[in-house]
Amino acid sequence: MALQDKFINPFTDFGFKKLFGSEPNKDLLIDFLNEVLPGKHKIRELTYTRAEQLGRSEADRKAIFDLYCTGENGERFIVEMQKAKQNYFKDRSVYYASFPIQEQAKKGDWDYKLAAVYLVGILDFTFSEDAAAGEVRHEVQLKDQACQVFYEKLTYIYLEMPNFNKKEAELQTNFDKWMYVLKQQPNLQKRPQALQERIFQKLFDAAEIAKFSPDERTHYEDSLKYYRDLKNVVDTSYEEGKEARNIEIARQMKRKGMDSGLISDLTGLSVEEIEQLD
Repeated sequence: MALQDKFINPFTDFGFKKLFGSEPNKDLLIDFLNEVLPGKHKIRELTYTRAEQLGRSEADRKAIFDLYCTGENGERFIVEMQKAKQNYFKDRSVYYASFPIQEQAKKGDWDYKLAAVYLVGILDFTFSEDAAAGEVRHEVQLKDQACQVFYEKLTYIYLEMPNFNKKEAELQTNFDKWMYVLKQQPNLQKRPQALQERIFQKLFDAAEIAKFSPDERTHYEDSLKYYRDLKNVVDTSYEEGKEARNIEIARQMKRKGMDSGLISDLTGLSVEEIEQLD
């Protein structure tokens, strides 16, 4: 961990749960969710629930959520911090949402009435198929062929953090402020002037590394190392994949008789590299 780091990185497991997963900081999670959830749904109180959910039999797979909470009216909230893109990520989201649905089943006579289930995914990556849209917040519900909501009690909300690029002077809403602090907190040395509300004062107080106990600091350093190692692997894989694509594009261009200088300008490969391609 760099000595100049003052605040924790909320994309680390330790950092995320330190800020949002403890009873003393429950108001931080409530305020964040109230900015992210649909406007019609405001939370006044919630209870942390066991993060590990087991299937109905020992043979069933289990799901381990980052945070799992229950609202005062029985609503279920799964909050996940996703550091890297995974295969079948959307399938995983649907699978996870099935647990808080199934657990509402009651023995005996039951009318199947369910409380609402929300899955909030804070993503440190973008969906490749949605990259052109550049949207930060995606709200997904089950709809019919007329694009009308068929079932309003199951909602997926994804926050694509790389798409949030507002600067401090551009922050207008509390949603903007939450997105800004989640993305920029590890790079800050003091609380920004635009984030003077009491809730953000508490957030920055909780995130200040100097206030950690020796044990907390050790756990955070381990969590930060894991996060950075994972990011390095992902970034390296992306760059290797990008280079491989550029080489194949250059090879096709060369076969079509295009000038090596032009190919170099378009792909970023050197003329020498292009001349060596078959």
